[in-house]
Amino acid sequence: MIDKLHKDELMIDDKLVRSLVDKDFPEFADMPLESLAASGSTNVMFRLGDDLLVRLPRLANGSTSVDKEHRWSATIGDQLSVEVPQIVGMGRPAFGYGERWSIVRWLEGELPKSCNPGDPASSERSQLAVYLAAVVAAFRNTEVPIAASTDPLLRNYRGRPLAEHDKQMRRNIEHCRSINNLDLDLDAALIVWEKALQLPGADEAQHDSWYHGDLVAENLLLTGGRLTAVLDFGGLSVGDPTIDLHGAWELFDQPAREAFRKQLGVDDPEWFRGRAWALAVAMMTFSYYWRTMPGRIKDRLAMARAVLSDELD
Repeated sequence: MIDKLHKDELMIDDKLVRSLVDKDFPEFADMPLESLAASGSTNVMFRLGDDLLVRLPRLANGSTSVDKEHRWSATIGDQLSVEVPQIVGMGRPAFGYGERWSIVRWLEGELPKSCNPGDPASSERSQLAVYLAAVVAAFRNTEVPIAASTDPLLRNYRGRPLAEHDKQMRRNIEHCRSINNLDLDLDAALIVWEKALQLPGADEAQHDSWYHGDLVAENLLLTGGRLTAVLDFGGLSVGDPTIDLHGAWELFDQPAREAFRKQLGVDDPEWFRGRAWALAVAMMTFSYYWRTMPGRIKDRLAMARAVLSDELD
């Protein structure tokens, strides 16, 4: 049985996934199936043979993300210099499981490690910063067709003005005050957030661009230190692309962050909004996944501490 992360999570186990695969893809019926401990917060993942991955939504209505990935991920992937998950097939609801699901090509590589303040600067992180900046730029520079700009599935809160998240951010900070052993200056976090709300662009819609929405360590693959793949296009959307900066505070030391920023040519207000988004993502993670996703918590702590370290510099 898969460990549950949500109270209303769908029931998914090995037997169900085996039945779903065999029903819709009989050509894969003889392939071994193995659940992965590294399943994400929105999808459960199973290795299928050596070359395939089965991804199933954990929650009701998760089919919308599957449909979005199926329609649009290749559009973006064609513009990137790295690999993206190639969808092999779409599975249908059955056996009491009510969502659509997908089979994608397995991508080899290793996840980058988060970077804590005080870690020594490294040329490897600066190199990764340049690679990731090229990916972010490709998202931003890819034309948004009318069909995408008018698709409601491609509108996400992470592409909306920062001010629209203010109430939720304050609730998350207050919830974090009740978390034992959260070694983080929450008053300083609130100060950074409030500064960001005073800057241009915080309360008004920016130009529409494609953005990934979650370019952090768990969604990147490296081979020999080089960025070779970007994973999980469930958050792919159109809107203000500032959110795609937030991983810089999880992945990079200060020199690498500067290399990332310089490569993208980001101005001061947008860079500060990126810092604020990094804090917002961290706070919502602490509030929701503190006991269930220790690996993600570790990465988001590194992210939040890097933001506050920048504030002190």
